[in-house]
Amino acid sequence: MPKKDTGVASGYLHGFSTTEQERLRKQARFLEHLVFSGVDFSHKHHVLEVGSGVGAQTEILLERFPHLKVTGIDAQAKQVAAAKKLLGKRAHYDVGDALHLPYADSTFDGAFICWFLEHVAKPVEILAELRRVLRTSAQVFISEVQNHTLYVHPYSPATLQYWFQFNDHQWELGGDPFVGAKLANYLLAAGYQAVQTKMNEIHLDNRTPKRRGEMIDYWTELLLSGAPELLKTGRVTKQLVQEMKLELQRLKSEPNSVFFYSAMFASAQVY
Repeated sequence: MPKKDTGVASGYLHGFSTTEQERLRKQARFLEHLVFSGVDFSHKHHVLEVGSGVGAQTEILLERFPHLKVTGIDAQAKQVAAAKKLLGKRAHYDVGDALHLPYADSTFDGAFICWFLEHVAKPVEILAELRRVLRTSAQVFISEVQNHTLYVHPYSPATLQYWFQFNDHQWELGGDPFVGAKLANYLLAAGYQAVQTKMNEIHLDNRTPKRRGEMIDYWTELLLSGAPELLKTGRVTKQLVQEMKLELQRLKSEPNSVFFYSAMFASAQVY
């Protein structure tokens, strides 16, 4: 019997360890202002979170919009179990794939996606399937990566080389580390209207030294979360990882360092 097509990439660079699950929870809190600055479900009632993972974003959704009923779906049973442990009965979770959502047409009046489409092979098909289960006037909010935008000063060649391998491996797995810039095209192709996008910039320098240091710490943890897989595949060496760590330490201590990154935020409606 042929394997069912889920539209999800063939692997996940970061893995599903308890350490990685905790990193995802920390990441959600650390980037909360960036991710939720344009999200407004004030007048919605039942929201579907696709790629809900460990429930870290769901927890924030429920804090910001306590009236919401949130249903989350994720392909990984281990992640769903972690989400249920975190939130109990405050949200409902299902194990399932985004190409074949186990919900009736017009079930939800809102949808939320965060850092998920970078990991899928068929984003348009997934967005079209999501549209099927949304009601007329439903609102969709999406935050996604645009990984070519990373810039650091002083020049850090080992970090950039590692970052290239990080993104290239995700691409070979079937994901897309540059999906952010394509979101509007994908949403339009999937039948959405009132599509809007904006770049959420992180530009940290001597004006915000504390936040800059925190961001470098966060980014170091993010990069190193992929090291076991990248080392196993031979994409990077232990020496490169060590050189990257030294560069990032220098970046944090350098009085004139600069950190820049932009993520993409998109919104759309169903008519």
